[in-house]
Amino acid sequence: MTINTNSGNSNAPTYYIGLMSGTSADGIDLALVSFDQNHQLQHHASYYQAYSSETAEKIQSLYNPGNNEIDRTFALDVELARLFAATINAFLLQQQLDYSDIIAIGNHGQTVRHRPLITHPFTLQIGCNQTLATLTNIRVIGQFRRKDMALGGQGAPLVPAFHQTIFSENNNNDSNADVFVVNIGGIANLTFLPATDKQDICGYDSGPGNALMDDWFSLHNPDSKTKYDENGNWAKKGQIDDELLALFLSDNYFQLPHPKSTGREYFHLSWLKSQLAQFSHVSNEDVQATLTALTAITIVDAIKQHSPNNEATTKIYLCGGGAHNEILKSKINQQLELHYKNYELLLTNQKDIDGDQLEAIAFAWLAFAYDKKLLSSMSTVTGASKCCTLGNEYLP
Repeated sequence: MTINTNSGNSNAPTYYIGLMSGTSADGIDLALVSFDQNHQLQHHASYYQAYSSETAEKIQSLYNPGNNEIDRTFALDVELARLFAATINAFLLQQQLDYSDIIAIGNHGQTVRHRPLITHPFTLQIGCNQTLATLTNIRVIGQFRRKDMALGGQGAPLVPAFHQTIFSENNNNDSNADVFVVNIGGIANLTFLPATDKQDICGYDSGPGNALMDDWFSLHNPDSKTKYDENGNWAKKGQIDDELLALFLSDNYFQLPHPKSTGREYFHLSWLKSQLAQFSHVSNEDVQATLTALTAITIVDAIKQHSPNNEATTKIYLCGGGAHNEILKSKINQQLELHYKNYELLLTNQKDIDGDQLEAIAFAWLAFAYDKKLLSSMSTVTGASKCCTLGNEYLP
C-alpha cells in the first residue's frame, strides 16, 4: 500500500499509530491509521514483531506474585518501551515515514496484573510511555485503563466505544440485528451492540480465550515450532470429557454478573493443574479438547444472556488469534446452532477490519479520541460512575 508522507515539508502530521501487546504475550501489533474530518477511520498498514522466548517468559513470570517483583517489573517496563520504540522505528522506515508524520502513538502496554475486585483495585500495564515518547520523538497517549478504575469501573474492556463506531448496525440504519464483537486473545472478551436502544451496550471478559489452550499445548509440545495449537489440530485428536468440562464451568468467575474482567493472572497453568488434580485418567489431548469446548461454551453462554432467539438475525464477528482456530470456531458454531434459528458467524474482515489488527487499530482510535475529547469509555460496560475520555499524554 502506498503511504502519502509529509516528510520534509511543513504539512501537519497525518497518522496515528496504535500499539498493542495482548495477554498471550506473543508479540507487538502496530497499526497505522488516519481519520477524516467526519472521524471516519482508514487503516493504512500493519506490522508485527514477535517477542523472543526470553521476553515472553519475563512477561509471564509477572502474572502472579514472585520474588523481587518490583525490580523485575520496572526493569521490564523500560525494556519493553525500548522494544516498542525499536519496532515503531523499523515500521516507519518500512513505510518510508518520518516521526513528524505521526500525530501520536496510542499505547496499550503489556498487562501484567489486573485486580479490579480487591479493596483498592488497580491495573498495571508496562512499556514505559515516557521512554517510548522520548525514544521515538512522538507524543504518546497511554495508561488508558486507570481513569475508568478511578471512577469505580473495571478498567476493561476498553474497546466497546470503538466497536460501536465500526460494527453497530444502527450506523447503517439497520436496527434489526443484535451484534456481538468477540475478540479471542489470551482472554476472550465480547462487546454487545443491541439492535435497539431498549438495551444498553455492554462488554466484558467471558473467560479464557487461548490462554489455557496455549499453556497446555506448550507444556506438552515443547518442541513445537508454534507456541499454540495451530488450527486446533491437537485438540481434534482428543475427546471432550464432560465431567472435567462441568468442573471448569463451575468456576466462580463464570457465575459473576457483568461488568467483570479477568486475565492471565487468574486463568493460568496453576489454575488448570488444580482443576486436573482428580482427573489423572484424562489424556493430554482430551484436556485440550475440553479446554477448547470451555472457551466456546463460555463465549456463547455470554451471547445468550443478551440476545434472545427470535426471528431477527444475531450477528457475531470474531477476531483475535482464536479466530484462526478452526476447531474452536466449529465448537462456537455448534453452540450457536443449539440456541439460534437465525445467526451469522462472521469475521471482522468482512467489515474491512483485519481481525489480527483490530485491537491495535482500536488504540490508535483511543489516541484520536483523546485528542478530540471524545468519550471513549462506557459506564454501562465497565461499571464506572460516568463515561470519560481515557488516557494520559506523554511528550517527547
